[in-house]
Amino acid sequence: MEASCQQSLDPRIRRTRLLLQRALEDLMQTKDFDQISVQDITEAATLNRATFYDHYADKYALLECMVARRFADLLEERGVRFDAGCGSALRGIVQGVCDYLAAMPQVKGERQMQMEPHLEAAVIKVVRSMVLNGMEKHPPAPGVPAAVLASTLSWAIFGAVKEWVNTPDLCPSKVMVDYTIALLGPLLTAAYNSAAA
Repeated sequence: MEASCQQSLDPRIRRTRLLLQRALEDLMQTKDFDQISVQDITEAATLNRATFYDHYADKYALLECMVARRFADLLEERGVRFDAGCGSALRGIVQGVCDYLAAMPQVKGERQMQMEPHLEAAVIKVVRSMVLNGMEKHPPAPGVPAAVLASTLSWAIFGAVKEWVNTPDLCPSKVMVDYTIALLGPLLTAAYNSAAA
């Protein structure tokens, strides 16, 4: 995901990006994503196309940033922060991914194929960033690359939850969270208790 998702210190940039993201959210209430044009988004946001392209490469980049913002907001509202020594932090992240993906409307066919990589990238990026931020305060054992560990955790969490969401007759999310923690717990324990070989 590009730098346009980063929260800028300039309130005008933040406000413009939020206007564009909210315009896309509103349009998606009444139209399929593939039927929404950049022109539709800029008209709904009362901005011009040049302004749109100053912030986003295309509507897919805007979609990724919108999803990332909404997911990050959900975790922030719940007070979820990653602390490598705290199992409840990892549990909060996994539960957040479960809740977020389960609440997303299920899109089938061609539209799903167009949107899915962008939704996936946005959620994984937020989880990876949160884990890396937590590892700055509590680094893993010497020899364990924090970026590799953060990527492994974020992809594993997303993959497990995506499989759960796509499974008929879902078990309760609490059960899914327990499964995921049971699988990832040993990985974290190993990363924090021993140096890489």
